[in-house]
Amino acid sequence: MISDILPAPSHLDLDLIRRYAIPGPRYTSYPAATQFTETFDQAAAKTAIIADNRTSSAGPLSLYVHLPFCEALCWYCGCNNVITRDRASADAYISDLEREIALTVAFLDRTRPVEQLHLGGGTPTFLTPPQLRRLGQILRKHFTFTPDAEISVEIDPRQLNADQVAALAELGLNRASLGVQDTDPAVQAAIHRVQPHTLNVAAASMLRAAGVTSLNLDLIYGLPLQTPASLTRTLDDTLALRPERLSLFSYAHVPWLKPAQRIFEDRNQLPSSEQKLALFALARERLLAAGYVDIGLDHFARPDDPLALAQKSGTLHRNFQGYSTRAGASLYAFGLSAISSTADTYRQNHKTLDAYRGALISGRLPVERGLTLTSEDLHRRTLVMRLMCDRRLDFASLLRDAGIDLLADYARELASLSDLVADRIVELDQDGLRVTALGAPLLRVVAMRFDAHFAPAAKERRHAMSV
Repeated sequence: MISDILPAPSHLDLDLIRRYAIPGPRYTSYPAATQFTETFDQAAAKTAIIADNRTSSAGPLSLYVHLPFCEALCWYCGCNNVITRDRASADAYISDLEREIALTVAFLDRTRPVEQLHLGGGTPTFLTPPQLRRLGQILRKHFTFTPDAEISVEIDPRQLNADQVAALAELGLNRASLGVQDTDPAVQAAIHRVQPHTLNVAAASMLRAAGVTSLNLDLIYGLPLQTPASLTRTLDDTLALRPERLSLFSYAHVPWLKPAQRIFEDRNQLPSSEQKLALFALARERLLAAGYVDIGLDHFARPDDPLALAQKSGTLHRNFQGYSTRAGASLYAFGLSAISSTADTYRQNHKTLDAYRGALISGRLPVERGLTLTSEDLHRRTLVMRLMCDRRLDFASLLRDAGIDLLADYARELASLSDLVADRIVELDQDGLRVTALGAPLLRVVAMRFDAHFAPAAKERRHAMSV
């Protein structure tokens, strides 16, 4: 009989993780974004939006707005950004966003309520208070927000002042994520992001005073010059701010995509794979000891946080923003490289500003590529996402609720788990599959076994390491 999810052990089996960790998708979608094709064009996007309105399950909306501007490039960064100090460039971009939103809502049922809005980047706080207010007015003009809508924004503490916080509060801000990464001065200099911890403290204080009830702090392990001692100090600094959530991201070294990262190789500053794994173990152990719950992959939350409660109740959701409590909402994303998703489609905007703006000026949705999921994709997405969120597959409930007969239709995939069973990463019997507490850090590896598109032996470098 498959048992309930067990508390994650504070100590990891590093040899086991080392043996199984390979490059692979993060499964913020299934199929992964690497499978999107350019045959999915603006006509397909229109069809997807109209179909999304007509489905019997058409429900609330989740909005994402990508604000790509940064004053300087952080050398570790893998985001799609625009480096500039010209604040006026954001005015033109907000006009672009207004055009895209207007083109989209022409096909959208505007009575559908918005229950979630996330401003991401880049650096959303690159925008001035008037620009933030203008963006808020555009969003409120075209969409209807629920009274308890989750309004969140990514914050760079180096670029935050009281007037910006006031503008965000007018928008309804109640959740914020601070980009901390590391508080050690030497590490900050190495990654080209000098950020005294006093700025983090000041940002947290301003946001709390403005009514932010959920604060997330982003940290990264595996950065150049990072050591156990420096990471311990970073964790001390971070925990003193008492965030409701913490994201402990693995530094994704992808110099074939982000050439700026080559500087770390040139300077021989990166920790070895062994050292990086030890840093992960140290940080995870410390967060668990501080009372945080391991939500999955790189997310941690207090036991009374909605993420932790959703994990416990089996209602946790995963999308392009990571783990979420808002399942069932269609995601409409706006801006450069933004990815939207409906029940059976994904679509991504152009990644360059010229192409994105050019499409809008010509009156076209700025779609570069996307994917319409097959019935098999939908079944496998259910399996992958339930593994990523619940760490288990219950055969009876999947057959009853989703029409998925795992034992009959996925016998080959289940048989492929024999090595994971032998190493106690998963448990498997006639009732279902469960990822053990020992195997929790290898969630992505388990999910890969059900991914029909993933080719671990492929020579093309498309993914960062799974741990």
